[in-house]
Amino acid sequence: MKTRLLALALLLAACVPPEAGGPPPGAPQPGDLVAGSSGDTLVEREPDLCHAADYQQYVGQPGTIVPSLGITRSYRVIEFGGIFSQIYEPGRLNFRLSQSGQIQRIDCG
Repeated sequence: MKTRLLALALLLAACVPPEAGGPPPGAPQPGDLVAGSSGDTLVEREPDLCHAADYQQYVGQPGTIVPSLGITRSYRVIEFGGIFSQIYEPGRLNFRLSQSGQIQRIDCG
């Protein structure tokens, strides 16, 4: 009898939905750090190896301008809510777009 009650309790516990948590879609995610950010210990992970600071003047511009910037090293344009590889490459530039297609953030990875 106790075994059946325990099994029933375990089955019911598995039916409880997980708590909603974490940042909302589009908000900065853990690991989306820009060199020089303050208040987070992961900033020290790598220096600005991709020279993202050199491209900060393009924040707010349409994402369609990225191919015309003449970037000769590895880069990627990450659309809002888009799927992208989580493989960290410190020398790669990331142009993260807002929902409206504007460059929202430029960082390494």
